[in-house]
Amino acid sequence: MADTFTSTGKRLGFFTRVLDDAPAADRYRLAIEQIVHAEAFGFDSAWVAQHHFNESEGGLPSPFVLLSHAAARTQRIRLGTGVVTLPLENAVRVAEDAVVLDLLSGGRLEFGVGTGGTPSAFHAFGLVSEARAEVFARHLALVREAWAGRALEGGARIYPSSPQLLGRIWQASFTVNGGSRAGAAGDGLMLSRTQPRPDGAQHASLADLQDPIIDAYLAHLPAGRVPRIMGSRSVFVADDRQEALRLAELGLRRSVARLSDPGRPGADATLQELIAGYDVHVGTPGDVIASLRADRTLDRVTDMVFQVHSVDPPHPLILRSIELIATEVAPALGWSRQDRAPAFNEPSQPLAA
Repeated sequence: MADTFTSTGKRLGFFTRVLDDAPAADRYRLAIEQIVHAEAFGFDSAWVAQHHFNESEGGLPSPFVLLSHAAARTQRIRLGTGVVTLPLENAVRVAEDAVVLDLLSGGRLEFGVGTGGTPSAFHAFGLVSEARAEVFARHLALVREAWAGRALEGGARIYPSSPQLLGRIWQASFTVNGGSRAGAAGDGLMLSRTQPRPDGAQHASLADLQDPIIDAYLAHLPAGRVPRIMGSRSVFVADDRQEALRLAELGLRRSVARLSDPGRPGADATLQELIAGYDVHVGTPGDVIASLRADRTLDRVTDMVFQVHSVDPPHPLILRSIELIATEVAPALGWSRQDRAPAFNEPSQPLAA
């Protein structure tokens, strides 16, 4: 069945896991510069990930703090968490911090949440990883209650409340069940730049894995609710193909050495096998346009959000990649620059069946 809602075009986002090869203070400074640069080139949104403890996985435990600084340096671009690892957080404090950030930014916060985090991270917080789904559901329900201004346990209400944020929740998921959950709640759906392949399907495309998640999301979305579907992708665009491939090989082989993922190509893989296995789009604008056009899931998303991980090139080339995405790649994929604050709870494009 065709998906039906009218639109004015896809939205474009920039995402960072704050992984620049630099000390922490410089990582944060460079991330802010990249967000400011993305706004200057018309990107609609900027997203940061939250990771505790492991600087090689992500360098930012406190996304609301960094995004508050980004809010002071920008005017239009929407600012998103991609994601807050909600089972590891105090839900009331998350609700309060999000409201303050949203008010300071002029209503620009997009609130992405997930169940993520490695088992060791849960242990460090005195929690049990196996209970993450149950804790996530409980914490997200508490955030909703707090934003709606309802009395919490003991009768207290957060100040200020923020019912407008209820329409800006996004749930990240690798699974069909997660897509159904996000849809039933009327939230946005966040699809990853890459994800594990199940046994027997090592060569499945991202579309093979993610289209069923979108189907489930749309099937459970309440009538009249505007779909919000983010497709995050690893994209590094450069002026020179050989330089882009050289940097891709460096970054991807670092990932192989760090992750040792049995479901992905190993240390003896060719560069092209690594690019395919890690779902990376790399090269000149023409190369990347052709590569992204072959990704049929992107036809169905409302929001294309691009990140340079797992290539992780130097900061000046990240800035150049942002420029080339905005001026050449994204327009070829259905995005047009709008120099106004985008409304993420309004229709953005017709979804493909």
